[in-house]
Amino acid sequence: MIIIDEVILSDDIRDCYFHCQLEKCKGACCVQGDQGAPLEKEELPVLEQIYDIVKPYLPEKSIQTIAEKGLYEYHEKEGDYTTSVNGKNEECVFAIQDTHGVWKCGIEKAYYEGKISFQKPVSCHLYPIRITHAGGKDLLNYDRWEVCNPACEYGNEKKTPLYKFVQTALVRKYGQDWFNKLLNECEK
Repeated sequence: MIIIDEVILSDDIRDCYFHCQLEKCKGACCVQGDQGAPLEKEELPVLEQIYDIVKPYLPEKSIQTIAEKGLYEYHEKEGDYTTSVNGKNEECVFAIQDTHGVWKCGIEKAYYEGKISFQKPVSCHLYPIRITHAGGKDLLNYDRWEVCNPACEYGNEKKTPLYKFVQTALVRKYGQDWFNKLLNECEK
């Protein structure tokens, strides 16, 4: 385990290689699973503020789901929020499909087109790292599943450590100084 300030990271984040292969997985992380993307509480009002700008990017099915269920859901058992999904084991309401059948984020598309300053939920940006909270600390773990096997193979081929693959997201979440500490620790 690696401890940087109030953040505890599994050794896998340092030791495993990873580099997304969207053309192979087709953005399955936006579609598969029984819940949407985990959300930080401070992201909830942001989603509400940007929705009217992001809405034109979304498919009609998602717009209808949002009208019925809202932008996000609260899960009482876990005590957390996630983006809404279009149905059990269906895509996140912010997921859009490109002309090659790859699922991507409508929020991120609006961000890259300069319409908004919020890139996407930090949990999506950090994926395949997932954050849990315990005792006032963030616990970061590598979320492994077979759909990411091509990303693991390509990461091994390119020798891209997981923490470097998600560097931009880690800096976004914890800051450059924190990431520099992680970098020093990982490269000892």
